[in-house]
Amino acid sequence: MRSTFLIMRRELAAYLRSMSGYIIAAIFLLVVGGLFNVRAMAGEKLSSEVLSVFFNDTSGVVMVASVLISMRLFAEERQTGTLVLLASSPVHDWEIVIGKFLSALVFLAMILAATVFMPLLIFVNGKISFGHMAAGYIGLVLLGSAALAIGTFGSSLARTQVLAAIFSGAMVVSMVIAWLLAKVATQSFEGLQCRAIRFVPDSQGTSRVFPRSFPDSSSRNWPCVFTRQLAKHKSGQSRKGS
Repeated sequence: MRSTFLIMRRELAAYLRSMSGYIIAAIFLLVVGGLFNVRAMAGEKLSSEVLSVFFNDTSGVVMVASVLISMRLFAEERQTGTLVLLASSPVHDWEIVIGKFLSALVFLAMILAATVFMPLLIFVNGKISFGHMAAGYIGLVLLGSAALAIGTFGSSLARTQVLAAIFSGAMVVSMVIAWLLAKVATQSFEGLQCRAIRFVPDSQGTSRVFPRSFPDSSSRNWPCVFTRQLAKHKSGQSRKGS
């Protein structure tokens, strides 16, 4: 673990000494601040809606920033010819990987910490829970760590930082597209399932339609509502039979 900590400190110092780290941080804060003013603070919204829009927009910027932060981890070592020296040092491969990953994660967390003042501005005219803010930032850190892991893998495959960014960006975009397709497919499946179970055959073999209070398929908790409706429907039939 000591070797991992030394590698992390070395890589973090490289981020803080290089101009690219400050450029990434400046662009990140500029884009997040612009989105916060243009989208989150635009119009009349509830405080919870402003916070939701802020974290939703910041999540996309975090994924892009994670790719840019992690593109140099191994590709730069390969470009400068120090990768062989690092690999032949008396440390394990997993210590090198974890140390580099943690350095990128700490740097990303430092940039995210600089955006805390934006959701705090909601307190000027509104009120939000600090628990919601903490949960949102924890989610951003976890999302960023996942993107950094992909970026670290892409950096280990590429010979240059540009190729590493392209490889990592392609993998992140493909996963986002897969998530969107899964979201659409889930909504379509729920709609079909909802229409299919509206007609439930009773004990006599005839189909009875549930009342108009049947839950809409757009509701996320419609299976629970349907279970209650089914229980009420069956209990009503048993009372009539008795």
